[in-house]
Amino acid sequence: MRKLTLEIAAAAALTFGAILASATGVSASDVLVKDAYARASATPVAKAGAVYVSITNQGKTADRLLTVSSPVASMATLHRTIKDGDIMRMEEAGPVDLQPNGTLTMEPGGLHVMLMGLKAPLKQGEVVELTLVFETAGPVTVKVPVGSAVAGTETD
Repeated sequence: MRKLTLEIAAAAALTFGAILASATGVSASDVLVKDAYARASATPVAKAGAVYVSITNQGKTADRLLTVSSPVASMATLHRTIKDGDIMRMEEAGPVDLQPNGTLTMEPGGLHVMLMGLKAPLKQGEVVELTLVFETAGPVTVKVPVGSAVAGTETD
């Protein structure tokens, strides 16, 4: 009977661990990062790529996203797409504030992580690492699936 109880407890612990491991977000302190995806490179010689994430500050005090980095690129920065008259352009966004109980959603045509100096093109189906460094929460590393190169299709 004792052996059966131990086996059931072990099975329950493994199941619970698997559930936690398959959670869709990564949390550090009061910051939750989820819904991360990158666009596949449109050409085999692409040297830049884009990553999008959703960040929720679950805390009672503001935090700030200071920097981003990824081992797949020589440089990663926060960029914002803006409309200047009839022209769309990108500019560095610098540190981004996260209000208490607020969510920051990065998406095509808006705020995003720009990967520059890609070491290899981003290929659909791959997973890349992205580290976001917050003023209070510190570094948070997320696994980012690479989806389609077409805007708005995320991980198709």
